[in-house]
Amino acid sequence: MPTVARTSLPWRGLITLPTTDQDPSGGRRRGRLPRTVWRHPASVFALGLGAGAVRYAPGTAGTLVAIPLYVMIAPLPLAWYATTVIVLFAVGIWLCDQAQRLLGAHDHPAIVWDEIVGYLLTMFMAPPGWLWVVVGFVLFRLFDIWKPFPIKIVDRTIRGGLGTMLDDVLAGVYAWAGVQILALFFLNDPA
Repeated sequence: MPTVARTSLPWRGLITLPTTDQDPSGGRRRGRLPRTVWRHPASVFALGLGAGAVRYAPGTAGTLVAIPLYVMIAPLPLAWYATTVIVLFAVGIWLCDQAQRLLGAHDHPAIVWDEIVGYLLTMFMAPPGWLWVVVGFVLFRLFDIWKPFPIKIVDRTIRGGLGTMLDDVLAGVYAWAGVQILALFFLNDPA
């Protein structure tokens, strides 16, 4: 019977992340995050309060964290909603920069604050209802993974917290346009 190592965290076995170690092809190998990441509040927030610490699809997990935040701020007047997203973007530049320094890698997969802000941008002026929450989620993940022009260029050329935030904000702009176009076609009353 195999023995299980005892840890202070019951979920420790589930949390293995891409490390900053590079393989010869330039890709990231999978491993554990350094413990120092969890000692710095900036990196804890940049990792989406731990959502980025999932083994598979940390960006998707980070986007899921954004949904309850969206539900809380959706009732705000548009100006307040926009201001909130702008403030979260500005704070995110600093948070992501701090986390990248601790992790030693640009746009580490565990950093998901950018996905949170990108999703909130996607949902700006979205029609109410859970269907649109899901549509926004799917569109944002599609554009974040696909990275159409100029997102891929921004991701490769702009470094630091700003670069990390910008590629997901641009994905959010594409997804926002998709949500608005779909809403126009499906909610526009022809009468």
